[in-house]
Amino acid sequence: MSDTLPMFPLNAVLFPGVTLPLHVFEERYRALVEHLLTIEDPAERVFGSVAIREGYEVGDHGAQSLFRIGCRMQLTEVATNPDGSFEVVVVGIDRIQLDALDGRGPFPVGEVQDLPEPSVAVPDHVVERARATFSAYRLAVTEFRPDPYDGTLPRDAEYLSWTLAACAPLPMSERQSLLEANDAEERLTLVTDLLRSELQAMNVIPSLPATEVARNRWSPN
Repeated sequence: MSDTLPMFPLNAVLFPGVTLPLHVFEERYRALVEHLLTIEDPAERVFGSVAIREGYEVGDHGAQSLFRIGCRMQLTEVATNPDGSFEVVVVGIDRIQLDALDGRGPFPVGEVQDLPEPSVAVPDHVVERARATFSAYRLAVTEFRPDPYDGTLPRDAEYLSWTLAACAPLPMSERQSLLEANDAEERLTLVTDLLRSELQAMNVIPSLPATEVARNRWSPN
């Protein structure tokens, strides 16, 4: 069934289970945060986010084209700055599909559908190959930059697939492919192949690690 959600398009792909800090200063997204704060139950302070395919988060023209598959996010922490902007922390809940976007109000509102993650039995060798590949990648990149992941990798296949998707510093198109993967097995297979390509590129051009090429950073709204 379709539902409506406040929408916050970003120049980034977000994933379920991932926590993200955001600096919110543009008027329409300040209005979105103010709206969420009127909701009494903190668990209901949710909005949707999809990645911007073309365009910008800020300015009069804004996003010109959006990806359809995104993430439902929950507002978990809010601090108000003297200038009226916000420092917020959000966490991904689950995937959504954006069917329509209405930007006529004080903040964008989307017509969305739930996109639940299928429950699949992922073979052990797929999980272990993904863990081993990411561990090799972590070791390789520490020669050039800090460890991209601080912690012990989970063993649950679905949680692992989202963790690796979020931690692998890949271009937006590849991150979007990971978000859109049909299930945890497909996502783990894809992220493993992508990271193996990264490792091969780093071996070919050791002075220019692939982790520093075509990377997307969180940009202001």
